[in-house]
Amino acid sequence: MLDPAELYRVEEGATANPDGSVLLVVLDGFVDAGGAGRLAVEALREGKEPRTLASFDVDQLVDYRSRRPPLTFDTDRWVAYEPPVLDVVALTDAADAEFLLLAGPEPDTQWERFVAALEQLVRRLGIRLVVTLQGIPMAVPHTRPIGVTAHASRKELVEGHEPWFAEAQVPGSAAALLEYRLGEAGIDAMGFAVHVPHYLARAEYPQAARTLLDHTAVATGLYLSTEELTKAAERTDAEIAEQVAGSAEVAEVVEALEKQYDAVAAGRERGSGGLGGDLPSADELAAEVERFLADQGDDKEGGFGEGGDPGR
Repeated sequence: MLDPAELYRVEEGATANPDGSVLLVVLDGFVDAGGAGRLAVEALREGKEPRTLASFDVDQLVDYRSRRPPLTFDTDRWVAYEPPVLDVVALTDAADAEFLLLAGPEPDTQWERFVAALEQLVRRLGIRLVVTLQGIPMAVPHTRPIGVTAHASRKELVEGHEPWFAEAQVPGSAAALLEYRLGEAGIDAMGFAVHVPHYLARAEYPQAARTLLDHTAVATGLYLSTEELTKAAERTDAEIAEQVAGSAEVAEVVEALEKQYDAVAAGRERGSGGLGGDLPSADELAAEVERFLADQGDDKEGGFGEGGDPGR
């Protein structure tokens, strides 16, 4: 492996927090159903002035041909360029407590080196907990409480979260590898994957982003504002209700998912565990993720019935 320290630059004056910092990690390019992670990042940054602590050399990590950054052309010349950015920045929560955020493109290459570099930064910046955020598509209805799969390098970090699946093999991601390697190194790392109705996976679903931030706040002790996400969620709920009311086929799909969800929820309350039941199996979840990734190249608008059969 090439030297991980040569993959990033630490800004002058960046020092470790003696009380320990929380680092939130949201990497785009992998599964983020409903734009949950992206919307959460936008909410975290809203009205804030981020202070950059460390910057990654994206030229070594990003395949520009697969994710071409935009350039602006005006009449007869290029006038602007928006390069990809992958920085660790400091932000503050609603109570002015500082936390760190790493948001940007998931590396296309050098995952092990990238993870090793992040481990160095975790130690150098005094980070006590790393939390990853994302949305995953699930065959669940939007009319029921939003579920979350919590995972961590130590069971104690996800105490109180009942698992939805026993074992699953899913497509890998840099964020998942990060949690795995940090756990091996004895560093606390965890993540939340919010369950987005699969028929809404390619649309913006602010309800999912709000759920991610709510769970993150409980796990970290941060005060994360979700006021704007709540307003956006109310608007989205009204739009979804209108679409359901206007389509008997969609209404039937939602009703079937409600019955399926309620049956499994009742089983969980009886103590049967709910690790399977009538909800998708672990293998079906993996297949759903793979379908979602395959759909990313499509140019359709997100909405009901996309990403495959809405009734599966």
